[in-house]
Amino acid sequence: MQSALNIIGEDLTLVEQQFRKDLQSDVPLIRKVGEYVLSSGGKRVRPALLLLAARLCGYTADKAVPLASVIEFIHTATLLHDDVVDSATLRRGLASANTLWGNEASVLVGDFLFSKSFSLMVRVGSLDILRVLSDATTVIAEGEVMQLLCTGEIDLTEERYINVVRSKTAILMSAACEAGAILGAAQQSQQRALADFGMDLGIAFQLMDDILDYVATEEEFGKSIGHDLEEGKITLPLIYTLRLCSDSERTVIAAVVEQDEMSLDDFRTVSGIVRQYGGIAYTIETARFYIDRCKGHLGLFAPSPVRDALLSLSEYVVTRSK
Repeated sequence: MQSALNIIGEDLTLVEQQFRKDLQSDVPLIRKVGEYVLSSGGKRVRPALLLLAARLCGYTADKAVPLASVIEFIHTATLLHDDVVDSATLRRGLASANTLWGNEASVLVGDFLFSKSFSLMVRVGSLDILRVLSDATTVIAEGEVMQLLCTGEIDLTEERYINVVRSKTAILMSAACEAGAILGAAQQSQQRALADFGMDLGIAFQLMDDILDYVATEEEFGKSIGHDLEEGKITLPLIYTLRLCSDSERTVIAAVVEQDEMSLDDFRTVSGIVRQYGGIAYTIETARFYIDRCKGHLGLFAPSPVRDALLSLSEYVVTRSK
């Protein structure tokens, strides 16, 4: 992240200020919840992608910061809704908003952030950007439903899972990159290349999250370890393991997935099987595959510090511990 921060650090600070400004509401709880989620951490990868993509395409005017704030608004709204759907208690190492204010407040503040995002998009004045971001929010909602339908499905295929990841996680990173390219009036081929860069980066990002759910500590990850498994989410480390493990091991895994509550021993059992069959290593290898594709997408752009920063950001994705 550091090479990116060297270039857009000041702009990211302005994004934080813009976010707080855009949170203004006559309802104090909206600001309170929104600022809590905003201040709880996060690397601001999505706003950074928009800012870097705009810079890469030669954009120097003043609409990048407000648009980057919109991206973070959308992302924050999805976090609030996700934590309710997942019954999460931790977010970035702190109590989740739904733990502190309840599910109702989290959903409604998330709705406010989504609605406000569209109002802010209109102010940017670009129908193309409005199309890209509104399409992305629709796909995110579809991805959430797709993931819900896949819960507990131990026969879930890798292809179908990656499609869920594209819709639920990667699409917003893709949209951030494409919106930055549109701001910079880039050629269609360059807009497509940056959208593809963001998509592959987003897939790799989620795959590394899948790994961290099995191997990180709660302090490192900022979420409850094993939460995905407890919620019945079949992610890539487990998908790969289920392809290779014995029938008896598959039965053990299925029993844990079907439980409403998972014990520490259950998690250790499944985690041990995943490690035994190389599920972690395979997922890292797959994430690396998508990051290598990211490098290819940037081949349309001349070498520059901004391009190098985007490449470094992609490398950060596969080396992060939270």
